[in-house]
Order: sequence, then C-alpha cells, then structure tokens
Amino acid sequence: MHKSTSLIIIVALLIGAFFLFDLGQLLSLEYLQSQRMELKGHFQTNPLVTALGFFLLYVAVTGLSLPGAVVLTLVAGAIFGLFWGALIVSFASTLGATLAFLLSRFLLRDWVQKRFGDRLNTINAGIEKDGAFYLFGLRLVPLFPFFVINLLMGLTPMPARTYAWVSLVGMFAGTLVYVNAGTQLGQLESLSGIFSPGLLGSFVLLGLFPLIARRMLDGLRARQCYKGWEKPARFDRNIIVIGAGSGGLVTAYIAAAVKAKVTLIERDKMGGDCLNTGCVPSKALIRSARFIADAKRAAELGFQRAEVEFDFAEVMARVHRVIKTIEPHDSVARYTRLGVEVIQGTARIISPWKVEVDGELLTSKNIVIATGARPFVPPLPGLEQIAYLTSDTLWEIRELPRRLLILGAGPIGCELGQCFARFGSEVTIVGPGLLPREDDEAGELLAGRLRREGVRLELGYRAKAFRVEEGVQLVICQNGKDEQRLEFDQLLLALGRAPNTCGFGLEELNIPLTRTGTIETNEFLQTRFPNIFACGDVVGPYQYTHAAAHQAWYAAVNALFGSLRRFRVDYSAIPHTTYTEPEVARVGLNEREARAQGVEYEVTRFDLAELDRAIVDEVAEGFVKVLTVPGRDRILGAMIVGEHAGELITEFVTAMRYGLGLNKILGTIHAYPTLSEANKYAAGVWKRAHAPARVLGWVERFHGWRRG
Repeated sequence: MHKSTSLIIIVALLIGAFFLFDLGQLLSLEYLQSQRMELKGHFQTNPLVTALGFFLLYVAVTGLSLPGAVVLTLVAGAIFGLFWGALIVSFASTLGATLAFLLSRFLLRDWVQKRFGDRLNTINAGIEKDGAFYLFGLRLVPLFPFFVINLLMGLTPMPARTYAWVSLVGMFAGTLVYVNAGTQLGQLESLSGIFSPGLLGSFVLLGLFPLIARRMLDGLRARQCYKGWEKPARFDRNIIVIGAGSGGLVTAYIAAAVKAKVTLIERDKMGGDCLNTGCVPSKALIRSARFIADAKRAAELGFQRAEVEFDFAEVMARVHRVIKTIEPHDSVARYTRLGVEVIQGTARIISPWKVEVDGELLTSKNIVIATGARPFVPPLPGLEQIAYLTSDTLWEIRELPRRLLILGAGPIGCELGQCFARFGSEVTIVGPGLLPREDDEAGELLAGRLRREGVRLELGYRAKAFRVEEGVQLVICQNGKDEQRLEFDQLLLALGRAPNTCGFGLEELNIPLTRTGTIETNEFLQTRFPNIFACGDVVGPYQYTHAAAHQAWYAAVNALFGSLRRFRVDYSAIPHTTYTEPEVARVGLNEREARAQGVEYEVTRFDLAELDRAIVDEVAEGFVKVLTVPGRDRILGAMIVGEHAGELITEFVTAMRYGLGLNKILGTIHAYPTLSEANKYAAGVWKRAHAPARVLGWVERFHGWRRG
C-alpha cells in the first residue's frame, strides 16, 4: 500500500474515532471546568506527567485540526497558571501546527496546486514576496482560525522550519492573552463571577489584541521605512497625484468627490496617452478605415459597387477633431470645477510627504504616482538612422506611407497595420507571432483576415539591424538561420510600452522596481512607503485604460481611508480587446495560460457562423470560447473573436465578477436577433454537454409510459 494512502487511512481513523466516540465532550469547557480541581490536584502531585499528558493531547488536537484547542488553551491557564500554561501551550501549539502543516503538504499540496493553481496564485505570491513576515502577520490574529492557516500554508512553498519558528513567535502574544483569560476562568466560583473585572478585562484584551497587534506590526514596519525622513507637523493636502492620464484623473476625481484636498500634477497634456496618442486617436482612425473596408464589401450586401475617395490628411484632421471634442472631459477647467487643484509642471518627490513642482514645495499626507508609460524603442543597430514612428508620434503624419513596416504583431501592430492597409499602404508586420498572448486559433483567424486584406505577415522573424543603402531603408530580420532584408519607406515601432519611472524622485527614495521595470507595490498598491501609492501603466500588470481606472479606485480609497480599512486590488475579471476586424476580446484565463499554470479546465465553443444576426450582417466569422471548471459551470475565462467582441465580452466580465455561471447566462433573456445571443448559445452548448444522461433516460421512459 502506498505510504500516502496509509497515512490518509490512519488520519481518517483518528478523526473518525474522535467524532464516533463523541470525544469532543471531553474537550468542552463545561467538562473541563468540572474536572478542574481534580486536574489541578494531579498537577500538584505529578506535575511532569500531567504537563506531558496535556502537551501530547494539545499536539494531537492541533495536529489533526480537531475542535477544542481554544478551550484547552483556557484550561492551561486554569491548571498551570500564566507562566507554565503559556510555555506549554506555545510549544505544543507550534508542534501541532507544524504537524498539520506537514500533513497538508504531504497529502494535499500536489493535488490542490494542480487543480486550483489559479486560486492559490495570490497566496503563493504573498509567500514568495513577504515570506515569514506574511505568516507572522496572520499569526498575530488569534481570532482567525489557526487550523485554516496550517492547512493552507501547507499548500505553499514555505519551508517547514520557517513555518515552525514564525508560528512560535507569532502565536506567543495571542497565547498569553488566552492563557491569561484561562487563569481568570479558573477562579470562578459561580456564574456571577463571569462579570468580575479581571475576567472582563481579559476578554476585552482578547478582542482588542488582533487590532492592536496589527497596528503595532504596521507601525514597526513603517518606522523602519521612514527612518531618516523628517515628517511635516501638518500637511497642505490630503493627496497629491502625479500624472493626469486615466489612473491619475480617476484618482483625483474620487478624492475630490469625497471632499479631500487634492492636487493633480501633469507636465504634458491632460488625458495622458489614452486621449492624445492611444485609445481615442487609434479608434477614430480605425472607424475611418472601416468605412473603406465596408465599401469594398458592397457586393456582399447586394450593391454592384461603392467607391470612396479620400485625402489622408483630411482623415488625420478628423482624428484630431475627435481628440479636441473629447478633450474637455479631461481638461484643467473641468477638474478645477470638480474641486481638484491642477498644476501643470514637472513634479519631483523629495521626501515621502513632499513634492516639488518647478521650485514650489507641496506637502501631502499621501502621494499617488500615475506617470504612465511610453513606447518601447529597442536598442537595435542602425535604428538611429531611421526616422521611425511610434504610437506617440504617428498622429503627426499627414501623408500616407507607401510601404509601411511595423515591428510588433501585438494589438497595436495589428490594429494599425489593418488600418493602413485599408487606406492603401503596402503593410508588412514583423513579429514572433500574431497576438502572442492569445490562443493560436485567434491569431490564425486574424492572420487569415489580414492576409486577405493585403497585409504581409513575416511571423517568426525578429529584427536584428537597420540599414540605409543608396537612400533605401531596410531591416534585416532573422528566423533561426533564415534571414530576410525588407525594404520600407516608413517604420512604425509597436513593441509594447515601457513604464515611466525616471526623473521624478523614485531613485532618491529607493522605491524598488520589478523585473519588468514597473514600480513594485503590494496588494493595496502601496510602495515601500505606506503613504505612497502607484497605479496605471507605471505599475501594470495590465496596460489598459480601464485597468488604470480600476486601480485608481483602490489607490484613492486606500490612501484616504486606509487607516480605517484597506482594499486589495482585484484583477479577477479584467477584460481587454484588440480592435481589429474581427475584434479579439478576452477576460480571465485562456488555454495557453491555463496550461502554463496547471489549471484543469473544460472548453466550450460556439461558432458565429451559426448565429442568425451574424449571418444577416455578413459578419459570420469568429467564435465564442469559454473555459470552465471541469464538471461545473464556473467560468475561468472567455474569449470572443468576431464583430463587436469588445462589447459582447462584458456579459462574461459581469458573470466572473459576481460569481455567475453559464447556467445564469443561459437563463437570461437575450433579444433576437442580436450578436449577444452568441453568449447564450455558448452556454447552451455547455449545458447540452453536461445533460444528465441517466435522468433523461428515466424521463424518456416516463413519457413512453404516459403514451400508453
């Protein structure tokens, strides 16, 4: 018999015997109270044997995660007194907790990590980041079920030796409180003694200790962090926000809405990347290009032909007109009316509470960094000879490039590549793979569409160097041993974005960065200084406008009200969309990520070729794919490739955010004919695959019996 199987049987028998023979009554407060004098007598006559027996009993109860440890702790104070009771319980609870930890690790860790790896990511990340300190914080809360900590920690990579000594130290203060309460319980002569001042004081201390201990722990950590910095006696502001992109604007908006005194600092344009060089101009350009593509499909809609004449300079003028139309939403005037002090200048953090703006010194209780990101420019040989474009500078051109080379086959490269091809440019996209973060089938479907529209895809290749030979610009690309030389007239770099972390004081404050170059924050978006927060692209892990706005709520609320309650930022249902045609939208895990994380899943797919509205609109291309927990309708992730996928994905975002499964989507009435019915039909595919065959067999026989 396998060792783990034998151990499971032994543990099960011990736990079963505990409940079968009702041994729990022997650990009840009433029973032990009735035996208190006899136990005390045993201790006085045989102190070593009594203490050893109690010690082993405590280890067994905690090691098997049985109920009764709290009562035993109180009884230890009643029998052994404060000193000896605390000493015995401290070591017995540590040994028992470590045994429970090891049992959980030996019996459950591999299975749980394989099946529920996605849910344990937060715990594993916390252990890797804070290690012993994280466990110490949990141990300081004696009202939190310790047996849960034992079992959960056994599923993590924490070393057993670390777990033991941190548990011993972390539980000692709480043990003292419980044992002290036990010394008071041991002095009761009648029920009226419950209201003795000493006993009430013990339980008041018991209730307040978790809060006091947590405050002390946070205070010690903060004191170490702020050592050497002079804190102002008073502050001019509640919060200073650096950066007026999506994250900074939402942070300032929320702060002003709750009547905090807030200052927003921006050195360039209000609205940041999204308004000026990102979401707004790119979607305006996509809309114009879509009109040209629709005209080319006139025959599909029953027209002989349709022609579009355009001047590219006028198209770009429209893009800037759209920016100007939306600009007031993010303007200085609007935010001033909302109660935000807006300063346009260059900010520099010179202490955890002080920011200098062009020579003016500002003080604030809290600081939020929302400095965004910039296009990544690779250090490639010869690139300095090329007048390249990025997503920041593209919007200044007025002449359509004849031959456009795009480095990067991610969302930006695909969106703009399709756009310029529709306007008439000869577009070549170079990259390792199309939409490399998405499942292959999404990339393959989009690749087919791009090729049909004339886009040349050089996938698997990486740019190695640039040359200018006899006035002709070219790039040298490699794919293994294969090498290509591609000529171009205009180069667009679409290789992602790098966070803006330099030039405003992070170095002087020794605020650390992650391996990817973003500002390192905890789950509350705090940097190493508890009063300095960061949100948006400068933090990641998502560089989307809506993700920055989502983080901004947590940054603002935790900064202003964190002394009362803090909120962990929730990334469980962050959607994103690539605005090509067809659109590619996703929320949660895809198959690539699920396999990498070892998460078990089922796949449900519905093809838009079967959807009535898609057929009517001549857009019957794409699919809905949903990942669920095996055998259950809980959604792990969803992907939609097709017309208006970015709009349709919202139903799955809502479902994941509020714990709704596919059965709820199936039971929701969707208007006919609409594209949103695709979500319902996908849920229907899942339902049919999980129909109870045995029950349906009985129902079939029942109907046959009814027919006679």
